[in-house]
Amino acid sequence: MKGYDSVIEALKPDHESIASEMEVCKAHEYLKRKQFEKAIEVLRGFEKKDVQLKAMASTNLSFLYFLEGEYQQANKYADLAVKHDRYNAKALVNKGNCLFMRQEFEHAKEMYLEAIGVEADCVEAIFNLGIVNKRMDVNNEAQQAFEKLHSIIPNNPEVIYQIANLYDQIGNPRLAAKWFNILYTRVPTDPGVLSRLGAIFNKDDDEAQAFHYHYESYRYFPVNLDVISWLGVFYVKSELYEKAIQFFDRASQIQPNEVKWKLMVTGCYRRMGSFQKALQLYEEIHQQYPENLECLRYLVAICRDLGQRYDQYEQKLHKLERAHAARQQSTMQQGGGGALTRMGVAQQNDDRFQPPPSNNSRRAPQKQQFSDELPPPRVMAPPTNQQRAGQPNMTSNVRQERNDADDFDDADLDDLLPST
Repeated sequence: MKGYDSVIEALKPDHESIASEMEVCKAHEYLKRKQFEKAIEVLRGFEKKDVQLKAMASTNLSFLYFLEGEYQQANKYADLAVKHDRYNAKALVNKGNCLFMRQEFEHAKEMYLEAIGVEADCVEAIFNLGIVNKRMDVNNEAQQAFEKLHSIIPNNPEVIYQIANLYDQIGNPRLAAKWFNILYTRVPTDPGVLSRLGAIFNKDDDEAQAFHYHYESYRYFPVNLDVISWLGVFYVKSELYEKAIQFFDRASQIQPNEVKWKLMVTGCYRRMGSFQKALQLYEEIHQQYPENLECLRYLVAICRDLGQRYDQYEQKLHKLERAHAARQQSTMQQGGGGALTRMGVAQQNDDRFQPPPSNNSRRAPQKQQFSDELPPPRVMAPPTNQQRAGQPNMTSNVRQERNDADDFDDADLDDLLPST
């Protein structure tokens, strides 16, 4: 970087505009070397210069402020960049991004279209046009944008994902599976892609393929509870209870305070005929969760089946059921409705898609992670992907008391299937 410094110092006295251009080049060099703080320091030096020189760095300043979440400053420099050069595609994309963050989607779309008019192969503008069309629920136009972008950068995983995800959203499983398979060839170890393929084949009633992709997803990311629960239920339906226990036990390790997994493990032992082991586990669950109705119902049933005393459990059960019925009645009288609300934790992704890297900047390759969240649009190189850990969308279901207390009825299995 000493070469830049010496050239800039030599040019400053008589050729300040050229020296400023060299400073911008110096900032770009810092970006290529991933020395971002130094790049920001150089570019912010333009804030103190006159309007003409400030405009030279305004596109990059807008981008940096946008990444830092200072959208007002980003918008200020985006306006300056557009005013200085209306035919600067990246300046127009920057302005569109600021409008996007202000929820002005129509105006953002106009900026992206104008940027494409200036530079037909501006990948940032095309990608963000697809994103804004998705946000506006104009899926056919979003599809056109992403397919056009795919023709420009055919091997980009983010673009392929967006195409596949759109087909899945509009209910075309055949084309969704096709494009997710293409994506799978690009990122063969991504657990999110594998689980999506599994979900698509599951909706298409192809259990063999669904199992294959869910199991592969589990191999690469063994803490996704949606995948773990699907595999556990699959083994229960196949009457392979020993294998189901492994997955429900794994889920219990991930969520040690969730009683449902412990009940499912215990239910597997009951269906295997290991009644003493099941009784021992139910008693342990009852000690840990003394007010769990489901556990008490099973305790009463298994003690009755084994010919053991169950009076104390039955008394506790009746007492809890009366309290539960009273709470329900109180809720109805207060206008809250009589039905139990079933709640779940939505799957988080914390990984958001980012636009493809611009042709003028490069980042080191990173492990791809995919989700359905619409990201804030970007202009230059995308920020680092975050690790995703899936969460289940399920809760335990209150069952009617029954004498035979068979462990897994259809409702139990449906509760465990991941939402799609």
